Amino acid sequence: MKPEQIEIARRSMLLSSVPEHVAETVLTGARLRSFDRGATIFLQGEKATAIYIVAEGWVKLYRIAPNGAEAVVGVFTKGRSFGEAVAFRHATYPVAAEAVTDCSLIRIEADSLLRQIRESPEVAISILSATFVHLNSLVVQLEALKAQTGAQRIAEFLLELAPCPAGACEVTLPYDKVLIAGRLGMKPESLSRAFAKLRDYGVTVRQAVATIDDVGVLRDFAAQDPAGAWAR
Repeated sequence: MKPEQIEIARRSMLLSSVPEHVAETVLTGARLRSFDRGATIFLQGEKATAIYIVAEGWVKLYRIAPNGAEAVVGVFTKGRSFGEAVAFRHATYPVAAEAVTDCSLIRIEADSLLRQIRESPEVAISILSATFVHLNSLVVQLEALKAQTGAQRIAEFLLELAPCPAGACEVTLPYDKVLIAGRLGMKPESLSRAFAKLRDYGVTVRQAVATIDDVGVLRDFAAQDPAGAWAR
């Protein structure tokens, strides 16, 4: 792996708090894998043997319901890890993973980290921390589904991506609108209607770029009582 890819892995939640020599040992056995957009990384129900850290691009985790519908569980980009908890139990992946864009992933064999846990308990703490981040993310998603309108969820999504803390800002949508809708628990047609509602708050979307007139105004809208937002 290149030095910059090793640095990305070293800064990830999975490895950021472990001793330097432990991280070096783990990454010595890691491999960089490239996936084209739309490629399957692993399937739901497949035996879990590895943990992944995103070095470049975007990856989605999703489940297929009995009726065939796809439920997006999470979308990950550079520096984020996934697959930790189940890999250490030698269980099966409860979700499938797919490359949303062309991407590069750092694959770490679970057995390699298990050996390090036996020698350095700090590794176990790092794994628990990474797992907690995933759990907290799911709790936040659930809260948004229960307590925010669709337009507010999109506003939060844009604010997370916005490179500016205040004032006017442009946000490049990182993946297509169908996936954005799935990530936010919406139908594609509902996403379009919600984007239209955001025009009243200074948001316009042209192709893959969202222009925000005032980040503060959008933030206030995202935080307001949903009863007021639904009434609009």
